[in-house]
Amino acid sequence: MNQLWLVFALLSAVTASLVAIFGKIGLKGVDANTATAVRAVVMAVFLLLVVAIQGNLSKIHSVVSDKKTFLYIVLSGLAGATSWLFYFLALKFGKVAQVAPIDKLSVVISTILAVVFLGEKVSLINGIGVGLIAIGAILVALG
Repeated sequence: MNQLWLVFALLSAVTASLVAIFGKIGLKGVDANTATAVRAVVMAVFLLLVVAIQGNLSKIHSVVSDKKTFLYIVLSGLAGATSWLFYFLALKFGKVAQVAPIDKLSVVISTILAVVFLGEKVSLINGIGVGLIAIGAILVALG
């Protein structure tokens, strides 16, 4: 069984944790939405460089030319941008140790939405894990 997804997921978790730390430090004395916009520009330039280095710039057309694909990528981008705005606002006013765990309720919400809208199946052990994430987020919010 290919476990590459786990390696990438762990790397995602580590780098996402750095978003919170660097973001909290960087937000001192600046507007959260402006900081988020600057972050988005940096991300866009960085990702375009990655795509260019991989030699995949020509593949951008395949995403843009398929209307359904493009619509869902745009919606995903809008959802991501909105998430970042709220995340940086939360970091501006809250502690990383509170904001980051509450943000991880997205795991619970994503799982529920994947079951409802994508027909994905969740095993008992996965369901228990997602439930524990929800309980942990609630405990963080109360603490």
